[in-house]
Amino acid sequence: MRIGVLGTGNMADALATHWARAGHEVTIGGRDADKAERLATRVGAGARPAGLRAAAEFGQVVLAALPFDAGAGVARELRAALDGTVLVDCSNPVGPGFRLLTEGGPSAARRLASAAPEAHVVKAFNLCHEDVWRMRPPVFDGRPLAVPVCGDDPAALARVHELVRDVGCEPVAGGGLERAGLLEATAALFIGLWVGEGADVQAIAPPLACAAGPGPEQGEGRERASSPAGDGAC
Repeated sequence: MRIGVLGTGNMADALATHWARAGHEVTIGGRDADKAERLATRVGAGARPAGLRAAAEFGQVVLAALPFDAGAGVARELRAALDGTVLVDCSNPVGPGFRLLTEGGPSAARRLASAAPEAHVVKAFNLCHEDVWRMRPPVFDGRPLAVPVCGDDPAALARVHELVRDVGCEPVAGGGLERAGLLEATAALFIGLWVGEGADVQAIAPPLACAAGPGPEQGEGRERASSPAGDGAC
């Protein structure tokens, strides 16, 4: 797969490295030619440096590894080059106080889609710090990290699911692009809990078997499961 990367920061570094090592053709695009060249060298595996437009024109899939406040402007500037591409948005519109900057308006992913209307925008890779994406692979307690993916085009989603697996993770269908804002809000909540409160976010959700509550046949176990001496069964 031909992958263009817009940006030369930490997310570009982490994800492009996985994809280049998986055998994809990767072009790193940046406004600063020196930064693009340094990152391409660090990624290795044949990754090449280029300008933003050249990277966009190269990619069947284009990763927008850009700050939230720059993404839509760059996409608008490269609109023609992005026609028909799969445009992956990994940004988080999170501001001071862990505030969601898009509250009351379109999501960051929707803004990219408006700026480049002929691209197939997919939201993914926004829920973890870049150092998690650098892990080879991101596996915790024996389970690969699950990556929610939101988008409207089935072919675009299939490509991104493949790229998620190339990082060593499992893709999770998150619904259409209208749900991308939920992923961004989740990131704002999680970052606030992780950084602001030191909370273990993994402890928030019950196991899948208990997610909808215990069934009638398990009703007698409710008090036992919720008691201090309970064994955690639902």
